[in-house]
Amino acid sequence: MLTIGDFARHGRVSVRMLRHYDAVGLLRPARVDPSSGYRYYEAAQLARLNRVIALKDLGFTLEQVRSILDEDIGTDELRGMLRLRRAELESAAAEAAARLARVEARLRSIESEGTMPTEDVVVTSLPPVRLAELTGIAGGFEPRDIGPVVGPLFAEVCRRLAAGGGTPVGPALARYEDAPEPGAIIVRAGVPVCGGDLPGLRVTDLPGVPLAATVIHRGSMDGVLPTAHALARWIEANGYRPVGYAREVSLDCPDDPAGWVTELQQPVTGA
Repeated sequence: MLTIGDFARHGRVSVRMLRHYDAVGLLRPARVDPSSGYRYYEAAQLARLNRVIALKDLGFTLEQVRSILDEDIGTDELRGMLRLRRAELESAAAEAAARLARVEARLRSIESEGTMPTEDVVVTSLPPVRLAELTGIAGGFEPRDIGPVVGPLFAEVCRRLAAGGGTPVGPALARYEDAPEPGAIIVRAGVPVCGGDLPGLRVTDLPGVPLAATVIHRGSMDGVLPTAHALARWIEANGYRPVGYAREVSLDCPDDPAGWVTELQQPVTGA
């Protein structure tokens, strides 16, 4: 028989690891001295240790390893477990590749501009939201076209909401669509609500978005174009494609527009 130290050296694992395998019932010693508590192993147990190490190296948990070794799992079930593990690894590799692409894009931006980008883009999903909203038409999508339309719309939404006894449950949201007239834009200004019908307001259940690139713009929306352009460059550099117009969520709107905080939410399709 081999002492735990000798067995550990032959198996190329630590004594601490062997004690842990014993504690979880994965690899018990062949004999434990009743007086000293010393553990002893048989050389034949190296085969089981090697299988444990090999299965762990494939990414299986110790509980899964014990099931494979002790529960007489058939070939079909083991094949299914391995295929599932392969899918998990492929997903992790895809996520790592996407993260690497974002790092490379950030590096290119720093190298071309000589500074660290100030706009941090986050890719996330957008939850569904129920909006009480009003609609208007803007002559174009420039800030000078949108501002005179969306501001009064939000003010009127808040006035009608208060008059109808409604209460906002989240920050105001502006969204845009192409109008039938060439170059014109449909402007929808709304606030999240919980209730149903509200007098003088259209209540819309806006579906969630599986994937969106988001960035924070600070200051008046008259100066939003540099932030919007930075977001567009990031989307292109990272292999995404925009879907429709970006939403604008007003996170903070003090009296001074210089203190406004707005999140641009651009729906995208995957890289």
